[in-house]
Amino acid sequence: MRVRIVGRELPGRRFVSDGELLEHVHVAVQVGKDPFGPVAGDAASARWEIDVRVVVGDDGELDVRGPAVHGRHGERFLYLTWGDVGAAGSFEMFRRAKLMIADVGADLLERAAGAARDGGVLVAELGLSDGGGGPLCARVRPPTVRWSLDGG
Repeated sequence: MRVRIVGRELPGRRFVSDGELLEHVHVAVQVGKDPFGPVAGDAASARWEIDVRVVVGDDGELDVRGPAVHGRHGERFLYLTWGDVGAAGSFEMFRRAKLMIADVGADLLERAAGAARDGGVLVAELGLSDGGGGPLCARVRPPTVRWSLDGG
């Protein structure tokens, strides 16, 4: 199943983290331990598409798996990772946000999995700045993130 993450209201390229000025802030989806598709913190928007597998768990409930999926069954999430990008392209992570799969809801997850055969995509839309204008972090739950089905 395809998952599209659409971010808006990015916080900018500069941020002070633990007293250190970061001047090349980017955000990416974390796949395994690596950032995927870094987007500059001052971009107008950010968009990623990743593939996940939807399976039936031992408890009979739907479960989501794949390289971009983190956490245990029932606590799965996708990471958005914030990093400072160095001159050589290094990505030094300083903050992460968790998009909790449980917040999708069983009904929407089931519909999205079924619609995937016909091109349907599960979509997460969210602002990427926190209340103070910095990079959004910690658990991100509705209404901060809005889950929906596009197509199918």
